[in-house]
Amino acid sequence: MSNAIRTGACCFLTAIVWLTAAVGAEPAYRVGTFKVDITPDYPIRLNGFGFRRAESEGVTQPIWAKALAVSWEDDPPVVLLAIESLGVRMGMVDEVAARLQKRFGVPRENVALTYTHSHTTPKVNGASDNIFSEPIPAGHQEHIDRYSTELPQRLEQAAAMAIENRVPATLQWCTGKYDLARNRRTPGGPVDHDLPMLVARDMDGGLLAVYVSYACHCVTLSNNKISGDWAGFAQAEIEKRNPGCVALISVGAGSDSNPASGVVGDKVDVAAAQGAALADAVTRMLGGPQKPLSGNITAQLKSIPLPLNDLPTREQWTALAAKGGPEGYNAATQLARLDRGESLATSVNYPIQTFAFGKQLTMVFLAGEVCADYSLRLKQELGADRLWVNAYCNDFCCYIPSERLVREGGYGGGSEIPYFALPATLKAGLEQTIVDEVKRQFGQAGGR
Repeated sequence: MSNAIRTGACCFLTAIVWLTAAVGAEPAYRVGTFKVDITPDYPIRLNGFGFRRAESEGVTQPIWAKALAVSWEDDPPVVLLAIESLGVRMGMVDEVAARLQKRFGVPRENVALTYTHSHTTPKVNGASDNIFSEPIPAGHQEHIDRYSTELPQRLEQAAAMAIENRVPATLQWCTGKYDLARNRRTPGGPVDHDLPMLVARDMDGGLLAVYVSYACHCVTLSNNKISGDWAGFAQAEIEKRNPGCVALISVGAGSDSNPASGVVGDKVDVAAAQGAALADAVTRMLGGPQKPLSGNITAQLKSIPLPLNDLPTREQWTALAAKGGPEGYNAATQLARLDRGESLATSVNYPIQTFAFGKQLTMVFLAGEVCADYSLRLKQELGADRLWVNAYCNDFCCYIPSERLVREGGYGGGSEIPYFALPATLKAGLEQTIVDEVKRQFGQAGGR
């Protein structure tokens, strides 16, 4: 055989081997999920409604911390933690992220946490600490302290198992609609009915995970039993219909949106029906078209200061404290800080985070209670076909009003700050500051 024939034969065989390897190659994404029960087995104060002054009186349904870990090729994974909670503080998220970085080399910006803002979930330290407008009894505080210690341990467990459970997978996403939210400040006011969905499937087509978010308060229930409210029922129903799948739900920019039912007290059937209706929407979306995702994942995280308005003087604090009520109790706690030699906050340290999947999808994670104006504006200016806006993420710091709400005032526009133990309202100008940072991260999101 001549050298030319040998060379040609070798090239042909090499091509066959390469093609065979390419056809059988694993996909670039690897996905893992895990969920951990975070229901305390002891009574605890539930967060969100100041009128509840007793510890919880049972459990309507378990609450969960769920983790979704996604990696591209050999890159470190991004980890999304979705928990059923009114909210936690950034320090807890940082603690969990530091443990994951030590164990798995996951960069800090690769870990995001969202919470469903369910008002029938346990209080944790630092989250709306003045919600009850009176001191918390020592016995109650002991249980809050215990839960605040246990929760990051369970979050780490969920995230670590999701990272270790990763398997080759495909990702798709789409956006549907769900008609639950109504503007709770202004009848007929702005709401965001978009229902974005991320789907992970194994290489046999089996459903690994479904992640959706919807912009509406989880306040259907206001009783004193632990549950995840409509979001908790929706997750449970999605998993029931899709055995082996882990369903994660986050809340979008819905600080000014309540369920159409309003707050119904202990009518669990209403919350269950709302969850089932969301699961119906997910079922329809799973049977419809979805956009495939590809490309590396770019994660970014930056905290920006949101200045507060001028703080009251000590004399003004003293006069406010004498009036009692939520404002008076908040004033008393601010005076106590001054008496301890502590300085009062002059700004809110506000984290903004993004996960970008190639150039096809950017997920935005905004902290605190964000109103619908933000998501509607961002999707209009950046394109709803590439943008997914989550709120109630990472730090449960306070309400984040738009410039419109700052001008209007009222609850969600500044009057709620006593419950968050803040010394003053947020200054005007915050909307553009937040939008600018989202746009900066969106513009830097790359793909390969």
